Amino acid sequence: MRATAAYAELLQLNRPVVRTSEAAARLRLPKYAATKILKQLADDGVVVLLRRGLWALTRQVDPYTLPEYLTAPYPSYISTWTALYQHGMIDQVPRSIYVASLDRARRLHTPVGLYVIQHVGPAVFGGFRSRNGVRMATPEKALFDAVYITGARGVRFTYLPELELAPSFRRGEIRRWVRRIPAKRLRTIVTNRLEEILSQVEQG
Repeated sequence: MRATAAYAELLQLNRPVVRTSEAAARLRLPKYAATKILKQLADDGVVVLLRRGLWALTRQVDPYTLPEYLTAPYPSYISTWTALYQHGMIDQVPRSIYVASLDRARRLHTPVGLYVIQHVGPAVFGGFRSRNGVRMATPEKALFDAVYITGARGVRFTYLPELELAPSFRRGEIRRWVRRIPAKRLRTIVTNRLEEILSQVEQG
């Protein structure tokens, strides 16, 4: 099969990323043959090898659409510093893309950026909206995740003097997520730190 024909066939999957095994199944080829075609397409500048066995089908892939593929089979969504910036709550542009996931915590270097995978427990996983293939934490959940993740690691959350809350920010939503933390000690830590942060923001 020609690489151009194979690429056209892979685009019919209508997704930005494909695994080698998925490409082999779609092209009805052995895995080694699919790998050879994908490498040729990468050499031609058509696809991008994100990590072993994982390929972006366009060089213009939106970095924010990749987390769920990078952490599969574990679900994930963009949160903490990246989501806070996207919601206009902080001014500093994060150098990495921060992701909340049921996957283990680690850093993933890819040609399109550095992804910081932050582990959250099943009880507090969620609180995101999906739009155009991007899973983004809500403003409330992004702030909660930032405090929860640092608290779970035993690190004190540093207050951000530039943190801004929109009038529509729902403090009740924050409290709802806090109540879902199973461990009493961590729940207390997160509650106290969130109250401190919100109080400081209100005082300007």
